[in-house]
Amino acid sequence: MRGIRGAITVGRNDKEEIWQAAQELVGELLRTNDITANDIGAAIFSVTEDLTAAFPTAGVRRIAGFDLVPLFDARQCAIEGSLPRCIRVLLLVNTDLAQSAIHHVYLRAAANLRPDLEG
Repeated sequence: MRGIRGAITVGRNDKEEIWQAAQELVGELLRTNDITANDIGAAIFSVTEDLTAAFPTAGVRRIAGFDLVPLFDARQCAIEGSLPRCIRVLLLVNTDLAQSAIHHVYLRAAANLRPDLEG
């Protein structure tokens, strides 16, 4: 089992925007790591305290195959100066890939969280 991390930001605190961003993030994680919903043991999402319009997991449930994946939402720690309107995820994935072969995905302004992954 491996952990795959990712994050994305949204422009505003809006239900559809939160859902679409969560779907985009998960879709990119699936694509770049060549995994499916069947490979995922669980997914843990967190949102910054300024995102209150929706649970990201409600949007992810719209993705084919995610009806049986255990999904969990939490609130990100409120740290002074942290990135606003950010959704983060940790996928726990059944894979034989080496840790060095995992592709973590940081989209939009969330790319600033992990500049070491650029390129």
